[in-house]
Amino acid sequence: MSHPVYSSPLFDNAIDFSKLKSEDFKKEVESAFNKALLDRDNLIASKLEVTWENTMEAMENCGESLEQIMSVVYNFFSSNTDDHIQDLVEEYSPKMTEYSNSMTLNKNLFDRVKYIYDNKSKFNLTAEQLELVKKSYDSFVRNGALLSDEKKEELKKIDNALSEISPLYSKNLLSATKSFVMEVNLKDLEGLPESNIEQAKIDAEEKGLAGKYVITLDMTSLVPFLQYSKNRSLREKLYKANVNKSFGDSYDNQEHVRSMVKLRDQKAKILGFKNYASFILQNRMAETEERVFSFLNQLKNAAFPKAQAEVKEIQDYAKAKDGITELKPWDFAFYSEALKKEKYDFDSELLRPYFKLENVLKGAFDHAYRLYGLTFKHRTDLPVYHPDVTVYEVIEESTKKYVGLFYADFFPRDSKRGGAWMTSFREQGKWGNQVRRPHISIVCNFTKPTPTKPSLLNFMEVQTLFHEFGHSLHGLLSQCTYKSLSGTNVLWDFVELPSQIMENWTLEKESLNLFASHYKTNDLIPLDMIQKLQKSESFLKAYASIRQYNFAYLDMIWHTNPNLNFKNIHDYEAEVLKDSLLFEHYGSSSCSFSHIFAGGYAAGYYSYKWAEVLDADAFEYFKEKGIFNKEVAESFKKNILSRGSTEHPMALYKKFRGREPDINALLKRDQLI
Repeated sequence: MSHPVYSSPLFDNAIDFSKLKSEDFKKEVESAFNKALLDRDNLIASKLEVTWENTMEAMENCGESLEQIMSVVYNFFSSNTDDHIQDLVEEYSPKMTEYSNSMTLNKNLFDRVKYIYDNKSKFNLTAEQLELVKKSYDSFVRNGALLSDEKKEELKKIDNALSEISPLYSKNLLSATKSFVMEVNLKDLEGLPESNIEQAKIDAEEKGLAGKYVITLDMTSLVPFLQYSKNRSLREKLYKANVNKSFGDSYDNQEHVRSMVKLRDQKAKILGFKNYASFILQNRMAETEERVFSFLNQLKNAAFPKAQAEVKEIQDYAKAKDGITELKPWDFAFYSEALKKEKYDFDSELLRPYFKLENVLKGAFDHAYRLYGLTFKHRTDLPVYHPDVTVYEVIEESTKKYVGLFYADFFPRDSKRGGAWMTSFREQGKWGNQVRRPHISIVCNFTKPTPTKPSLLNFMEVQTLFHEFGHSLHGLLSQCTYKSLSGTNVLWDFVELPSQIMENWTLEKESLNLFASHYKTNDLIPLDMIQKLQKSESFLKAYASIRQYNFAYLDMIWHTNPNLNFKNIHDYEAEVLKDSLLFEHYGSSSCSFSHIFAGGYAAGYYSYKWAEVLDADAFEYFKEKGIFNKEVAESFKKNILSRGSTEHPMALYKKFRGREPDINALLKRDQLI
């Protein structure tokens, strides 16, 4: 009998979502988990002479059905959750950690891997196999393989505790986000785009408030209200609700933050590192905390004085326009948007009619074709996990080779967390004895279509789509043998290069002409509007840089030298960031900082700016040769997108660019030097 997740009869064993019910997941997970335990026990008990196949290949294959079913569970947890899924994740997250630890802390397994690692020349390994055994050996060591039994047990308890806390943090944050509803009058929405007003009415209907209007903490609701509503007191209420998510409310995350930071620090020290950042950065391009702080200080020194000047310009404008004597953070988006209109004779909302979602997605596909020869074919015959989702078969046009499946899930709903991300239902690489193509997904929270209008994106949403699409290309174009090295399984401060570089094309006339046409008339976006967009992009660049600096610096402090005796996390954050705050600090960033407390960016949030250096430098090369230059694109595909983690990222980047990246490329692009 075929299985809807790992042995469906559909094209390329695509997951048969039509047969998946959340209430049935627990039975499936239990079955897969028990099989994984059996696989593990057989692997650990092996007395056979060490070979590549019975050690490294066997470890790659161990627990495959569990890996596949849990990829669906975790993806549902983020994008299509309900009580069954949330309870399952809470129960199995620590069990998955325990399962992983039972392998990475096992002496017999480590001895087998170490034998191959110490005797590489005997095994006649390929470059990718050498990288795999090195990564596996390092993983064992970083997970405590060289520790005493007593310390291993201590480490296991810490990892189990961390695996329990993170889902609780996420659950609190989702609950806090979804619980806030601000009822407003039509007059309060004056100045908002028509589509946002219509959406506020639809959101009210969905929450049982037919005939009324509501604003929520979903970005597609929150951001336009802060940008355009003239009601200052409601802007303040909304802003404070957003920055106080899971801080001092019914879903408070302060203790979860304290516990995670403390446990991470203990873990690092057990493993012989001075702090958690040092532990993490050993396996990053940046390598040391000193290098990260140096990089962040270089960014701050270039950006902070300019950011202060930008804020003063907005303050002066608000005072002249409305007599605002003290600019508050809930005023900033409103007055900066108004000044931007005046300064550049440019209203970013005028772009929206040119960015119909379907056209923007087709534009992303066109870029993939022009750069990498890919075509995307809509597959209506393959099931999806929600009616909002669409799925495409990806083909390499020149060879007609199948590349992978691409799922797209674009609209907010109560079962989905906020933000945007790329994920996978199946990574490229060996499953069993066969190298399989990937099934990749991007998940976003864009402006919904309304009864009178299609989904019309703002420019930030356009860039978000291209960003996540860049991640998906990294997954789709992978050409590796082993899934643990494939696609986006690269060092975390390298993973954002393929995504962030794609944003650059959205500012080029040649690119915009491929997809930016008016949804009613099909007229191309006018040249003068493109020029105004390009000029306006330099607006508040220093402010944006300092905002990212603050997140990255706070992350590094949590994971280098935190003070865990804080009574109030807000006061501690304000003290940590006192030299780089542009406004009085409200709420708590950390209580809703899911990137580092519920994601993979702990001691790594700096990587967004680090990757901006890479993408600015790399796109400079494209611009020198032509933004659709086939040779440059082929080199990027060959050396970056297809290689996964089969070689150190700096070596891969140098093969593409001919040299190491230059930070001045970013500082010049952002007009900070």
